Amino acid sequence: MEIKVLGTGCARCRKLYEEVEQAIRHSGIPATLTKVEDLDGILAYGVMMTPALVIDEEVVSMGKVTKAAEIVTLIVNRTG
Repeated sequence: MEIKVLGTGCARCRKLYEEVEQAIRHSGIPATLTKVEDLDGILAYGVMMTPALVIDEEVVSMGKVTKAAEIVTLIVNRTG
């Protein structure tokens, strides 16, 4: 599973990254987490508000700091 946090490095973007790290640990599902901070990379996903969360190349959240518990649910639902 590939998870990306899209954002320019603001405090909310860093907080979302932390929430995702927590969610990955709690889910027990192997995942690769990366940051996309360059504007072209962010716009390539069609995201107009950051932070945004991308799981397996699908934008699942934007414009908010999604909490770890909700991210765990998103991760688990993708693994079937």
